[in-house]
Amino acid sequence: MSGPGELSIITRGLNLYYGAFQALSDISVGIRRGLITSMIGPSGCGKTTLLRCFNRVNERYDYVRTTGEIIVLGRNIYDPDVSLIELRKSVGMVFQRPNPLPVSVYENVVFGLRIHSDRSALKRADLDVAVEKALTEVGLWKDLRDRLKVKATTLQLEQQQKLCIARLLPLKPEVILMDEPCSALDVEGTRGIEELMFELKGRYTIVIVTHNMAQARRASDESIFMLMGKLVEHAPTEDLFLNPKNPKTLEYIEGRYG
Repeated sequence: MSGPGELSIITRGLNLYYGAFQALSDISVGIRRGLITSMIGPSGCGKTTLLRCFNRVNERYDYVRTTGEIIVLGRNIYDPDVSLIELRKSVGMVFQRPNPLPVSVYENVVFGLRIHSDRSALKRADLDVAVEKALTEVGLWKDLRDRLKVKATTLQLEQQQKLCIARLLPLKPEVILMDEPCSALDVEGTRGIEELMFELKGRYTIVIVTHNMAQARRASDESIFMLMGKLVEHAPTEDLFLNPKNPKTLEYIEGRYG
């Protein structure tokens, strides 16, 4: 693991098109390693699109075209020899609604290991260790250690979302992307996910898209404000909220639009 001042993600002149529509325009930004960075802005401003660029999820659609560079952990992810499988192991993603697999808690956590490892080399003892470690890291081991055979979709929503994060950890990601991970949760569930983010910070670089400006202010070290597919301002969160440099940022924070 490199030092805290270094960058996990760098974009240079990034443009993305959905067919003829340009969704991202000339995005250049550096996201610092080990911190929580939030992306805020009105609906349709491009923040989720940018988030999904970081592990090339947008490219599931054949009408998407991208230009520019994205450097993740020192490599341009558009280089022809970059493996999407390896990229997505290093850059995990958590979605708006919890999406645990309809299998046991245990099988959810080891799913990535089973997919990405030589099954003949996987020992039950190693899987057991991975499950305990991942569930401990997200704060679920105490509650679920006697319920590992329970179907994951029967858990509370907060537990389901934490399990989705736990599912990433055995693959040893360095970056965790979160696309409005609290949008389906109540106040208590939201607090639980935010507390977990604080616990994971430092070991992982976390990038979160949120519509909730109070959440961005509470939970992130740095914030990025986007508008109409462009990056307007990127600063330490307190600076961006208390002393924004761009008048458009101030207008958004004051609720004049969006």
